Amino acid sequence: MIEVHDLHKHFGGFHAVDGASLRICKGSITGLIGPNGAGKTTLFNVIAGRLPPTSGRVTMGGEDITGLPPHELFHKGLLRTFQIAHEFSSMTVRENLMMVPASQSGESLWNAWFRRGRIREEEAALARKADEVLDFLTITHVADEKAGNLSGGQKKLLELGRTMMVDAKIVFLDEVGAGVNRTLLNTIADAIVRLNKERGYTFCVIEHDMDFIGRLCDPVIVMAQGKVLAEGSAQEIMQNEAVIEAYLGTGLKNKGAA
Repeated sequence: MIEVHDLHKHFGGFHAVDGASLRICKGSITGLIGPNGAGKTTLFNVIAGRLPPTSGRVTMGGEDITGLPPHELFHKGLLRTFQIAHEFSSMTVRENLMMVPASQSGESLWNAWFRRGRIREEEAALARKADEVLDFLTITHVADEKAGNLSGGQKKLLELGRTMMVDAKIVFLDEVGAGVNRTLLNTIADAIVRLNKERGYTFCVIEHDMDFIGRLCDPVIVMAQGKVLAEGSAQEIMQNEAVIEAYLGTGLKNKGAA
């Protein structure tokens, strides 16, 4: 689904991504791990259109999407979440979900004046879809809570829920487990697996928790110093001496962190 060809992203003399090439296959849950500063989030930002590449190419389903802005990629079904959730804090959880679909009739002044019935019907349909998403993610109990009051894990579930409000094809998850307790992390993992198996979502996941990666991801891609260092199953990666060395002995085996 996604192919990255010899991608580079430089910030002055610093090469954050330095010739990375990789493939994310349709229907997979691909893990992306590596030491801090390996270039993982920068790679996400280039693929998702938040940063232009210095050179290289990104394709989606064979189509060149290099440098396309996020809103165009959104319409193609490529979405990403962030390590720090980006919710509308003063709006309810349900309202946050209803905000996601683009080109809503209520955005037009003409429709607001002359097609109020159409707007009401559309909003009712969006509310029904939002409630289906909340039920899927088992967070119906916070539907009317202000999003800013949610816990870190609930905010991550909300971000995942946003991807369900549109026709997402591939979702890039940036440290979905950061600041999330184990119970909610298991809920998030279950939702990712269900979206993958039942709805055909493709995922690419940056995560430091190797238990989480091992449970969900195959294959796992390792980055170091802006390059792809290794690829394989989680078990193969855990036993790869080059990967262990890249972590400077910090304990891919000993601590279970990536």
